[in-house]
Amino acid sequence: MMTPEPSQQEPPNGDGKDEEANRLLPAKSPSPLSPSSDEEEVAYESREKISIVDLEGETLESLDASATPPFSWKKLWLFTGPGFLMSIAFLDPGNLEGDLQAGAIAGYSLLWLLMWATVMGLLIQLLSARVGVATGRHLAELCREEYPTWAGRLLWFMAELALIGADIQEVIGSAIAIKILSRGFLPLWAGVVITASDCFIFLFLENYGVRKLEAVFAVFIATMGLSFAWMFGDAKPSGRELLIGVLVPKLSSKTIRQAVGVVGCVIMPHNVFLHSALVQSRKIDPHRKGRVQEALNYYSIESTVALLISFMINLFVTTVFAKGFYGTKQADGIGLVNAGQYLEEKYGGGVFPILYVWGIGLLAAGQSSTITGTYAGQFIMGGFLNLRLKKWLRALITRSFAIVPTMIVALVFNRSEASLDVLNEWLNVLQSMQIPFALIPLLTLVSKEQVMGVFKVGPLLERVAWTVAALVIVINGYLLLDFFMAEVDGVLFGFLVCAGTALYVAFIFYLVSHGGVLSSTWFSLVTSKRFAFIGS
Repeated sequence: MMTPEPSQQEPPNGDGKDEEANRLLPAKSPSPLSPSSDEEEVAYESREKISIVDLEGETLESLDASATPPFSWKKLWLFTGPGFLMSIAFLDPGNLEGDLQAGAIAGYSLLWLLMWATVMGLLIQLLSARVGVATGRHLAELCREEYPTWAGRLLWFMAELALIGADIQEVIGSAIAIKILSRGFLPLWAGVVITASDCFIFLFLENYGVRKLEAVFAVFIATMGLSFAWMFGDAKPSGRELLIGVLVPKLSSKTIRQAVGVVGCVIMPHNVFLHSALVQSRKIDPHRKGRVQEALNYYSIESTVALLISFMINLFVTTVFAKGFYGTKQADGIGLVNAGQYLEEKYGGGVFPILYVWGIGLLAAGQSSTITGTYAGQFIMGGFLNLRLKKWLRALITRSFAIVPTMIVALVFNRSEASLDVLNEWLNVLQSMQIPFALIPLLTLVSKEQVMGVFKVGPLLERVAWTVAALVIVINGYLLLDFFMAEVDGVLFGFLVCAGTALYVAFIFYLVSHGGVLSSTWFSLVTSKRFAFIGS
């Protein structure tokens, strides 16, 4: 945590609420067309939040505001939950497909990249949680206040596009799992209809409180962990090759596409918005520095544990397919649709056929990620548009955005495995294009003292975060370039792509330059070094 300047220190009596509040986003005068500040959209109502109680039974609000209480296992348990909901995005069907393709084509050689990509994802998610805890508002709300109306609406549109793309993959993944477990009796479109009902399950669970909902997601993660660990035990991959793959970086021209896919799958735009809202499910006063720091400490621990578990699950999937299909003729043709069939042919039946183990794990991944998608959609829509709708109506609207195009996809693309693979590539491209529009606003806000107060990130962490963001954006840019080079055909289509690319890049430059980000980070660093060199 950055140490406040002397002029920013709280008075001796610890009452610094007004001073701290002044460092948050300045309140804008209400528009006659917008709700009043008392009616603004919030992630959780006060009655829905979980109270954090100290060992002595005192609530955090009753204790000294400036001191950070000592570590407590009891409070760690109370803070545990949001990180595991966030980790679902690292385990969705799109990620599982990236894992199995990386294993089948690259063997064990990209496990080190999977590990470091997870570390990069953890850094981004911790910054997202930091914004939510320190300001008491989530990223979509802050973007609405930070940017002009036109830019805010455009960011909302991009976030919705990313969410729709992710949701189609997740719903299709669930539908494939349902088809596997029903032995082909239920077609893809029927699986989509069944999966669409999850929003009502979500609403039902939410009525019983946040902890009940978090417990359901814990069951989903445990189901994935047990299913893929079972597959790992059946496949018996080489421990030596696994260890070398994790510890020794290796990359070849033949596996570059899979490497890009591994990194690209880690940052999900909607998940960046989601985590900043999930952390507000606990009662934390953003004006009490000690309580904010304590919450950040506990959220850092539980998010790290959650993503360690997700890394292990992804590792299980990658190594199973590396052991079974690396170097085989089937390697290039394996995808989410036919993976179960190939597993059955390779490993056979056994006490419990591996095909159904895979189907159960895939179903847990698809169902959990579609529910978190519904959750994220509510926060994104409510935050950007400041809509106060009843939860059932907001969830229904959010699900409709994804389910309607997914039903069309299921009916149109259900003709062959190849058509679904092509669709999946386009969806990956769609989500990759949206990554800058989640990362850049996040890093802009977390670096601003007016927003974060004393919890603004320090210069070193700021540069590391921008480096990670730039790396992820460049890697996904490579994926986009490679894809469009292969797919763009014709003068008119090429012209449209070039025009769209120009507008896309212009908006990214606008976001980066907004608030003086360039001058405060890279430009100042480069120029200071240049002048120092000239002076010497």
